[in-house]
Parts: sequence; C-alpha cells; structure tokens
Amino acid sequence: MFQTPRGTRDFLPAEMLKRNWVMDQIRAVFQIYGYGPMSTPAFESWDLLKKKSGEDAVNQIYYFKDKSDRELGLRFEWTASLARVVATHRELPKPFKRYAIGPVWRYERPSDMRWREFWQADVDVVGVADPIADTEVLAVAVDSLRAIGFKGFKIRLNDRRLLEALVEISGLPKERYIEAFRAIDKRGKIGDKGVLEELDKISDSKESSQKLLDLTSIKGAPSEVISKARELVEGIKKGLDACEALSSIVEYAESYGITGDIVVDLGLARGLDYYTGPVFEVYAEGFENEGSIAGGGRYDELIEIFGGEPTPVTGVSLGLDRLVALLERTGVFEDLNLAPRVYVVSASESVRPKAIEVTQQLRRAGVSTDMDLLSRGMRKQLDNANTKGVSKVVIVGERELAEGCVAVRDMSTAEQKKVKIEELLEYV
Repeated sequence: MFQTPRGTRDFLPAEMLKRNWVMDQIRAVFQIYGYGPMSTPAFESWDLLKKKSGEDAVNQIYYFKDKSDRELGLRFEWTASLARVVATHRELPKPFKRYAIGPVWRYERPSDMRWREFWQADVDVVGVADPIADTEVLAVAVDSLRAIGFKGFKIRLNDRRLLEALVEISGLPKERYIEAFRAIDKRGKIGDKGVLEELDKISDSKESSQKLLDLTSIKGAPSEVISKARELVEGIKKGLDACEALSSIVEYAESYGITGDIVVDLGLARGLDYYTGPVFEVYAEGFENEGSIAGGGRYDELIEIFGGEPTPVTGVSLGLDRLVALLERTGVFEDLNLAPRVYVVSASESVRPKAIEVTQQLRRAGVSTDMDLLSRGMRKQLDNANTKGVSKVVIVGERELAEGCVAVRDMSTAEQKKVKIEELLEYV
C-alpha cells in the first residue's frame, strides 16, 4: 500500500477545516495592515535558490533537473522568490507590502514538530529602511497570533550588525562571522559546550571563542541590554547603529500596542545568512520550549544580489503547522463550529426533489448546508447529521409540505418546530 513520502502528511477534511480557519484569520490581519497577496512558483532556478541561502539551507533544498536538463529547486521559504520579483519588477511602488501563504519544502530530518513539507505565512515590507517597518511586521505577527487564540508572548530581539561587532571585539577572524553566526544559532540544539566546540574550529584561540560565547549569552530587559551593548561596541559604528535600531523598535512597539515579554538577546542569530539588521523571534506563552512560532528580520542586500537596485526589506514568517499543533493543545478548535450549519433530511424518496430545492435555497442565502446523496433512510440521515456536528436539521416531509412547511430540529436541545418554507432563514 502506498504511503505519503517521508516528512509529508495528508490533511483530511476535519483537519483542513482547522487549517483553513487559521489561514483565514491570519490572512484577514495581513489585509487589515494593508498587505496585498502575491504568489510565486513552487520551484525556482537552482542558481537563484543557492545564491544567498547559506550552506545549511542549500543542503536542505529539494534539487532536481527538468527534461531540458535545467537545474531547479523547490522553494524552501518565500524570501528568495520575493527578491527575484522585486529585482525584476522595478516599477513596483515603494513601500511594497506583500503577503504569501503556502507550502515550502526542506530536506531535513522529520520530527514531532518538523516536516519536509510545511506551510508558511509571510509578510514583507520592501523599500523602508526605518525600524518602523521592522516593528510593523512584528506587530502583524503578534496580532495574527492573537487572532487565532494565543494570549501572551515572549519576543526575542537582536541585530545582525551587533553580532558582527561582538565577533569583532571577541577576536575571531572577521571573515568567519557567518560561520560564527551558524554556531551561535545552534545553541538551543547543542548547548554552550557544543557552540564552544564549533567556535574553536574557526577561532585562532580558545579565549576568543569563550569571549564570544560569553558576549552572546547576554540577554534581558531592552533598556539594560542595549545600554550594556553600547558600552561593549563603543567606537564600532555598525554596532552602535544596531543599538539605535533596537531602541527604536522597542519604542515603536509601545505605539503599535505590542504587548508581551520583550527581551533583547545578544545570542539570537536566526539561521539564514542573508539577514543584515534587526532579527526577532516570537514564542507563545506557555509553549516557550516548543520553539518560535514566528520569526524574521531585515535583509537589505538580497535584492541587489539578485540584480535589483539596492533596496531595504524586512519581513516575518509564521509557521502554520506548528501553530495548528499548538492550538490543538489549547482547545481553541473545540470552541469553533467548523461543521455545516444545516443538514437537510428527506423523510421519503418522493420529497427528495423538494429537499434539493430547500437545500439550494439555504446555500444561495449563504447558509452552509449539506444533504444526503445516497437515498438513505431518515434514521441514517439523522445519524449522519449528528456525526457531522451540524447545528440544525431541516426535515422535509410530505405532511409538512402539504402545509407549505418543513420541520426544523435544534440538534443541541432536540427541540423541533414546524416552520413556513418562506420563513426558514429566520430559524436556521
């Protein structure tokens, strides 16, 4: 018997209803903030995907050749495609605010909360260098998470330029900072000891490795950590610029109504190599150990690398699969009625044509309605309606039709009443 490929899943209707609800809420928030939808191909040229992805990301890309021997790869996130679009369509007005929701693919070891095919919801702002844009995409993420039922959040902030400055003052070779970032980014998986071993491989001395590990262990309240960081990077312009950006984000966050535990963490690196400025991750209160549920940052050089004009960009991505898995544990879906609202039952085969008419009447009025298509008996139809979890059942019978009526049964109370067909909408 055939199975789904490793790291992929089927989503049956009950599961897809939940996923669609989550996407609908998130999409609504994206649009309220003025972001427009955009779609790009599931596969891109291999040269584009590998150009600025970093070694780890390149190893995770699904690579293949088409029948014309062209090298291609499945998208592993949305950013490279956005950069290609902006580089190609220079006529796009700035700021350009877009969102994308859909599947991405990464060849990595599947686990409880990690799949090879998974869904991401992204928003990005193109053309704004001010940290207000970084704060806005963070606000979009937080409001999206609120919309689907999460209450409290922990937000980790840092800036890649500040990390570069810390690498510099630690004494590690400047040309190895990307490798240092990758090592620091693995801290949650391999611990301080593992990070130190990784840093020792690229460092000229164990003292430099230990110093960088200590510097990137600093985290806490924004005002305190930013003040400490300013002292550490005094005289290093990019480090001081990063501190100013972080201060602005924290200040803007209050105006945007971003609530939660905001922490500046000098060890936050984010995995992808193309980040150039502020980076952030969002964790759900009570699920901090499950990993981030949203993350992003600034990547001001990517569009130019892809052949476009120098253009500032910042964005955030939400992992839909992880969100749905966590929401299952919060009980949010138990409060949602995702079933059809009404089920129309034919009391006999002779009234089936009229039952179809009633069903269509409700559907055309915007009422989610189902009916039996198998000519089953009334008892089995009612059992099916109960299984589907509908709120109301409309029973079409000869006796009621003779009076221009149908019977409406409330499935939660079992109360049933006779209703004129022309008044049916008032009772369902």
